[in-house]
Amino acid sequence: MRHKHGYRKLNRTSSHRKALLKNLAIAIINEGRIETTVAKAKTLKSHIEKLVTKARVNDFNAHRAIFSELQDKETTKKLLNEVAPKYIGVNGGYTRVIKTRTRRGDAAPMAIIEFTAK
Repeated sequence: MRHKHGYRKLNRTSSHRKALLKNLAIAIINEGRIETTVAKAKTLKSHIEKLVTKARVNDFNAHRAIFSELQDKETTKKLLNEVAPKYIGVNGGYTRVIKTRTRRGDAAPMAIIEFTAK
């Protein structure tokens, strides 16, 4: 049983899970919305909201912390300069998960995760 377990394993090793979340975070920052499975979307939601909260400060330390997570210069700049300033007066709730369909190949429940329009 997983009572009060802290995170979803997503059937991956820890390094693979970290790489997956990094790539999904880069994709949502660059595109604004992506479609993925419900479990990945829910995990990504908490991951990306922590990054946006750090980015709202928009100082040197925030820049370094976000770059260490994303490892992508252009995406880091976009998060700090375009995405985070929209949420300056907002405490959380930067993204939403909308359940969409069942994937045909393996019947996985799919969802769209996107930034809320502020």
